Amino acid sequence: QVQLVESGGGLVQAGGSLRLSCAASGRAFSTYFMGWFRQAPGKEREFVAVIDWSGGSTYYGDSVKGRFAISRDNAKTTVYLQMNSLKPEDTAVYYCAASNSRRFPPAYDYWGQGTQVTVSS
Repeated sequence: QVQLVESGGGLVQAGGSLRLSCAASGRAFSTYFMGWFRQAPGKEREFVAVIDWSGGSTYYGDSVKGRFAISRDNAKTTVYLQMNSLKPEDTAVYYCAASNSRRFPPAYDYWGQGTQVTVSS
């Protein structure tokens, strides 16, 4: 199994950037698809991005396409989310997730505790 811990959240101004990290433990990390989700107060959890086991394929939610980029470093067992051109509507708790699926769309088996991202106007 995989244990996930997010970090890198904080307060930024609109138009700014943040880079989130998700540190994973577990021997099977390099075989897992990794995803990012977010949840704002009063809203349902929203898909943000996913990356396959090799890093060769990625998909993004419509609201973040062209602004966010997911990447992974299997040697460091870490997945990243680079967030640029941030908007106030990006404010949410961001969650890292892992899946042992081998095709898209994956089903997620493990979740981190979340990290808060707040974008001010």
